[in-house]
Order: sequence, then structure tokens, then C-alpha cells
Amino acid sequence: MEFWGVAVVFISLALLIFLALRGFSIIIIAPIASLVVIFLTQMPVLETMQENYMTGFVNFAKNFYLIFLFAAMFGKFMEDSGAARSIAEGILKVIGRGSKFNVLIAIVVICALLTYGGINVFVVIFAILPIAKPLFKELDIPWHLFMAAYFFGVATFTMTMLPGTPAIQNVIPIKYFGTDVMAAPLLGIVAAITVIAFNVLYLKRALKKSEAKGETYLSMKNLENSDTEIKDQYEGKKLPHFFLSMVPPAFLLITLNVFKMEVLYTLMLSVLVCLVVFWPYIDKKIQTINVGAKNTVLPIVNTSADVGYGAVIAATAGFAVISGWLADIPGSPLISLYLATTFLAGITGSASGGLGIAMETLSSTYINLGLDPEVLHRVAAIASGGFDALPHNGAVITALAVAGLTHKDAYKHIFITCVIGPVVAAVPALLIGIFFY
Repeated sequence: MEFWGVAVVFISLALLIFLALRGFSIIIIAPIASLVVIFLTQMPVLETMQENYMTGFVNFAKNFYLIFLFAAMFGKFMEDSGAARSIAEGILKVIGRGSKFNVLIAIVVICALLTYGGINVFVVIFAILPIAKPLFKELDIPWHLFMAAYFFGVATFTMTMLPGTPAIQNVIPIKYFGTDVMAAPLLGIVAAITVIAFNVLYLKRALKKSEAKGETYLSMKNLENSDTEIKDQYEGKKLPHFFLSMVPPAFLLITLNVFKMEVLYTLMLSVLVCLVVFWPYIDKKIQTINVGAKNTVLPIVNTSADVGYGAVIAATAGFAVISGWLADIPGSPLISLYLATTFLAGITGSASGGLGIAMETLSSTYINLGLDPEVLHRVAAIASGGFDALPHNGAVITALAVAGLTHKDAYKHIFITCVIGPVVAAVPALLIGIFFY
């Protein structure tokens, strides 16, 4: 019976990944996968869906909806005002565009600064594409390498590792561990340095390998007619100065990390700062506000659906067996926390979804072990980034589609920079957590 319970968990996960790779939304996949679990384990259908699934769904939405709302509005102000574009152009001027490697590093730095400044990854992709495409074409850099630089910048050290980042993956553990965004800074900094070194070396190697193969910007057939797909929405538009554009992100980071203001208050005030600073640069102000608010819906519902599915899984006997296996892993409990969180992020294809499930189902267990809450926070956050970037991840699918690429073209770069890199970076962070805390 134990074997069947565990098998059901993996059957539902395989179904979830299969449907996600075929383009179905997690909003419908999560309840379908939950129903499969319910039927195969003979749990009561209505009771489980209403009590377990919807409780997990609603609890996550209740705890994080407002954070998602104001973060989405902040990103929309930065996008529509042209501030994100202005920051990108400013960084590019400093780093330069004199070599292929410089351009790749410039893309990384731009993406990292924008995301660390509180801008959503889906805003960043549209801000960076009109800059990146002409540069890659001018220097004849194979376009598939864009994905290596882009995901390195948006989905590694600024998402889960660097202390103080306003990324939702660094915010979720606060609710469960009573910490703040600066939790266990040493672990985060060591992990960040490791993943940066690893991925910079990979960028060099990938570029060198590409040049040796004689690849060019147009060496892939699907790019021949794709230039018309990327329109520069800022063409002819007056952009705010670089330093003015940096005011809201700087305000957000300072109030969050220096003044230790609560995350929600910080985001609310940052939106007001955007409104004041960028008022002259936003043409359709009401539309920007409305679209920013609407941009909240899909991310929060997607993640809540993931967490609802996790709540159903957590109610099964199979999950209890798997949890027991994880708890019995030799060595520090930090290792089992890391493995459990990264496992959940991988099966849901979502860093925030997997982390939300882990926190809902496992956080109290680790707190009761008497472990340092700050270390638990940082380990869980780092663990959420890695296997979340498997092929069925929503951000991966969206970014590839927007950039005119396929999994075959560029997923290998995403896998190495966003899966292998963070897993490697987690090793020294875990060692410090185990031996020095």
C-alpha cells in the first residue's frame, strides 16, 4: 500500500509535467492532477477538493495577493514609463558593445539589476529584447545564446540568493519563519558568487564553442523572418534619465533593507514613488494602472493553483512516506529541506509554487527542530531556484516563445545556467549552514 501511495504521487507529477509541456495552463492542470490523486487513492472527491485543494489555494492567495499586486504595478510603471529601458541603455553604455562576450555580460547585468530592483521577469524580457536583437545581429552572435545570458541574469542569484532581493521567492519564507529579506546573508552571498563564477565560465565556453562551429545570428532557420516580431515600443518616445529611472528601485531596496520596512508597505510606497516620478513619461496613466493590476491575476492564480495541488498531495499517505524518506536522509536536516523544496519546485515547474507548497507543508517541522530560522529561510529560497527551470516551467516556455526560439534551439543553455548552476551554488551554502550555524 505504501508503494502505491508513492506511485500515485509520481503518476500525478508525470501527468502535470506532460500536460504543461503540451501548453496547458497550470490553472487547469493542477485540479486535474489533484483529481487523479483523489481517484487513485480513493479519497473523498468533494471534501478533498473543497477542504484541501481550495484551502491551500486560498491561504496562499490570502497571504501573498497584495504583494503580487503591488509588485506587478511597480513593474508596469517601470515598463510603460521607459525607465526599465533607460536603465538597460545606461548599463550597456558602461559595459560597452565592443565584443560578443561584452554584450552577453551586459545582458546579464541589465537583467540582474532590473530584477534585483523589483521588476518582474516578464517585464524584463520585453525591455531587453529590442536592445538585444539588434546587438546580436550587429555582432553576429548566435541568437540562441541570448537565453543563456537572459536566464542567468533574471533567474539565479537575484531571484533566490542575494540577501535583500524583493523577489517573491525571498519573500514567501518570511511568513513562515518570521525572518526578513536579509536572512542569512553569508549563505546567500556565497551561493551568488558561486553561481556567477559558474555561469560566466559557461557563457565563455558556449560562445567559444559556437564560434568554433561557425554559427551566426541567422544560422537557425526559424530566425530568418523573426526580426519583424520584436517591435521597439520606445521608438520615438522620450525616456526618463538613467538616474531618475533608478530612483524607484533604489527607494524600494533602501526601505526594504536599510529601514527594514515590511515588504507590503515597501511595495505600496514604491508604487507611489513611481507614480510621482514617472507621471510625465506615462502616456495612458489609467491604462497603466489597470493593466498593472490585471497582471497580478495570472501569477497569483498560477501559484495558488500549484499550492492547492500540493495541499492535496500533502494529504496522501504517499507524501507521508516521501516526507519520512527525506527526514531520514543522513546528515543535517538542512539537506532534507533543500531536497524537499527543490523536488517540489521541479515537479510543479515553479519556484514560487514549489516553495509555497514546501512552506505550507514542511516549515513547522523544521522550526520545531530548533534550527536557525534565517538559515532555513535562505536554504529554502535557494532550493526553490534550480529544478523549477525544467522544460515545463511557465517562464521558460514564455521566454522562448517571445524570443522566437524553441526548446531544441536554446533549452540546453537554460538547463545549465538555471538548473545546474544553482544546484552547484547550493553546495557551499549548505556547507556553511551546516557547519557554522
